[in-house]
This record gives sequence, C-alpha cells and structure tokens, in this order.
Amino acid sequence: MKSRPLVIALAVLALLLAAACGGGDGGSTKPASGQMNPDRAAPSQAPARSATGQEPEASEETDTAREDRDTSAEQISTFALDVDTASYGYARRLLGEGRLPDPAGVRPEEFVNSFRQDYREPEGDGFAVHVDGARTAENGTALLRVGLQTRREDPETRRPANLTFVVDVSGSMGEPGRLDLVREALHKLVDQLGPGDRISIVAFSDEAETVVSMTPATDRETLHAAVERLAVQDSTNLEAGLTTGYAEASRAFRPVATNRVVLLSDGLANTGDTSWQGILDRVEESAGKQITLLCVGVGREYGDHLMEQLADNGDGAAVYVGSVDDARKVFVEQLATTLDLRARDAKAQVVFNPEVVESYHLIGYENRTLAAGDFRDDAKDGGEIGPGHSVTALYRLRLRGGASGQVATATVRWQDPDTRRPAETSRSLEAGELSDSPWEGASPRFQVDVVAAAFAEHLRGREPLAGAGVRDLAGHAARLAESTEDPMVTELAGLIRRAGDLG
Repeated sequence: MKSRPLVIALAVLALLLAAACGGGDGGSTKPASGQMNPDRAAPSQAPARSATGQEPEASEETDTAREDRDTSAEQISTFALDVDTASYGYARRLLGEGRLPDPAGVRPEEFVNSFRQDYREPEGDGFAVHVDGARTAENGTALLRVGLQTRREDPETRRPANLTFVVDVSGSMGEPGRLDLVREALHKLVDQLGPGDRISIVAFSDEAETVVSMTPATDRETLHAAVERLAVQDSTNLEAGLTTGYAEASRAFRPVATNRVVLLSDGLANTGDTSWQGILDRVEESAGKQITLLCVGVGREYGDHLMEQLADNGDGAAVYVGSVDDARKVFVEQLATTLDLRARDAKAQVVFNPEVVESYHLIGYENRTLAAGDFRDDAKDGGEIGPGHSVTALYRLRLRGGASGQVATATVRWQDPDTRRPAETSRSLEAGELSDSPWEGASPRFQVDVVAAAFAEHLRGREPLAGAGVRDLAGHAARLAESTEDPMVTELAGLIRRAGDLG
C-alpha cells in the first residue's frame, strides 16, 4: 500500500493517548476481559449508524433511562464506567465548521470526561472516590457529582505494550491533507515507544492486509517503512479489518504485556457486516484473550454510533481526533495512561437515601446503565480504566423539604488487571456538605463539569441544567476559563457562544 492513512495514523495516535481505558470477595467468573459480553444493557441494541453519517433515533429504552427515578421504588443507580470522549471531540469539530451536532450523538458524560478534574489520587492501584454537590436555584433541587480517580503511572515503569493498529484506508478516508498528518503521528508514535513494546499494522478497505506483523518498537526502520506504505483504496470493510487485526493480536499475545487493538477509522462501514454486533461476534474468540479495543474516530463525516458501540461492547474506549494538535497532545501527555490498565470491568453504584432524596436522574450514561444486581456480578461487563484516569458522573436530585442526613453513598467496584481479584471502595455525602449554589462556593472544576453537562443537554434539546440557559453557560465558562487558566475551558466558552449563534 502507498502513503495514505495519515489521517488514520493520526486517529490511531489520538486513540492511543486519549482512549486508554478501560475487590473484596471471590474471583471473577467472566471468561476474559476482552470477551464481548452479550449481556449489555438494552440501549446497546440500537441499529448501526448508516454510511450517510445519520445517527439512529433514540430508542425507547434510552428515553426511559433519561427519566427521573423515584427513590421510594428505585434508590440504586448502577452503571459501567466510561472514559470515552468522542462525542465532545466530534461536536467540537462540527461547531468549529458552523454546524450543530446531531442531538442523538451528544453524550453528556463524554463532554464532562473530556475535562481535567481535581480529584485526589489513591495510594494503591484502585480508585479514590470523591463525592460533592450543590443546591440549585430551583427550590428543592441539587446536583451531585461522583468522581473516580486512578493513580498516575511513571512512564518508565509501565508494562510493555503489544499494539495492533487497524487502519482504515478506504476512499472515505481520503480527505485532503490528512494523509501527511496521520503519517506524522504514526512516525512520532513509533519514535516514542520503548524497547519492550511491539507494533503490528493492518490496513483495510474492501479487504484487509497485514502491512507489518508484530515487530519490536526498536526496529524503527521497518515500522517507519510500513507507515509509508499506507495508501487510500476502495470500500470500507471494517469487519475484515477488525477480524484480521484481532487475529494478529491473538497470534502475538503476550501475558506480561498490555495487548490492544487500535482501530483508526471514520466508522462509515459499507462492505461486509456493518453492524457492531456482527463485527464483534466475528472477533469474540480472539478478544477472549484479554485484548482490549481502542477506537479512534476521524473524518468530517463520522460514523459515531458504530464506533461508540464497538468501544462500549468491545472492552475499550472511543475518542475523536479533529486535528494534529489533538493527536499530539494525547500522544505526548497521555501515552502511559493509554498503554496500561489500572482496572478491568469497573462499575459504579450510587445508593440514595429516600428520606433525603425524593428522586434522581443520572445525566448521560444511557448506554452504560446496569441492573443493580449486576454490580457484584463479575461476569457482567464494566469499563477498562487506565492509570491517571478520572471518571465523573453528575446527578440531578430533588430533595425532600427540610430533610437532613446522608444524601447518598457512591461505591466503585473493579477487578485487578492481572489477578482478576475484585475490590471495592466507597464514599458518602451529607446534606450539610452541599454548597448553596453550583456557581458560588463549589469548586471551579465542579462548575466546569456542570457547564459541560449543561451544554450537552442544551445541544440535545433538553431542559436547562441548574437553571442556566446557553448565554448564562457562555458567561460561566468565560469566568471559569480565567480562574482555571485552562485553554480547554476557554475553548468551551467559544463553542457555547457558537452554538448559541447557530440557534
């Protein structure tokens, strides 16, 4: 193949960096972390996105997941952890081009999890749990934030990585200028990896081809030459690409290494099986060896639904890369986070006190909700989380008048990446610990999370969060950009203003 998927390489890079994903009793009954789990929540059964880039309409189950929950009948909320950020990344690109994102493709948790947090790190290899909240202007309501944090890792001590890049070289990947950028990113990646790392590259269009089998990262001449051979071809047979990629990853599997398949694609599959269910069924046996999947999305027209479902149901994460800066940032700053794991099958459960909380609503995570009984069922799929990752969930609460005492207890459960031993840790919040307002007294990072979630709710046409309309949100974001000195928050303020101008 010729020099093509620069774009893909770029995507790959970003996924690697930004997508790295992702207790007390008996061992797990789950065959392996990489195994595709058929018992995912009902919303995951939505049909794959079409090659036109249109998102499927929200399912009845998804609409139900967005309803308020009465604590007198349902006081427990359970969901699989998720570190995807693709929804925000793609929305950012569309808004930059003067287009509003499809409401069905806006996932609030991915907006929130795109931003840096202020949570303390745990001393060990598990999680630190952070819980805080604030009352809102609407009488009797409040926002609750559950934050989970893993310990960062020294890049010098991370375990080696086996990385199989599955690069889309179909005609739809041939946008002007992207090939050079992708090639630059892949070359940079090759130069950054260490002596214990290995890389293989599979390219696919109407068929799949192994460009280079698993090769030590120290053989840079061979790997750089393989990157140069990538070239744009014909149709998008994503099924063939992933099947070949997983077979290569399975053949070269190393128990002592982090084994990942990294898919770089615009997700516009049009040849072979184009459904996420069918594609994952084909690679189930290979994936059972604890091979995780990272999906890096690229392209002006992007098959978000297919890529998100592949990631959610394939023990992985999804990110979207809209520029070389995105890929470079992820690659340089988050490489260790992407290449290793702190926790497998991580889940969160929040138990609300019905004497204090009348009802609650989890903002986002519609595709990640679980039954309460799934929390301690280690055969049920969770999320794969890397070192230094934070996961944030926001709840909108309706409080009982004059009530005091414990609001909720949040617990996270995960399995050790190597031994599969489960562990849990918890933290509670008292009503007296709630701030009087989300905009006064709450931490700056809490406020940024509220702005990001409220912006997502605005884009998908839902009621204002914390009583803030789009103009209010732009003002809060501008103020927070100054206090946090965070360029991403400055950019968020601009995106909110742009969305307001677009209608």
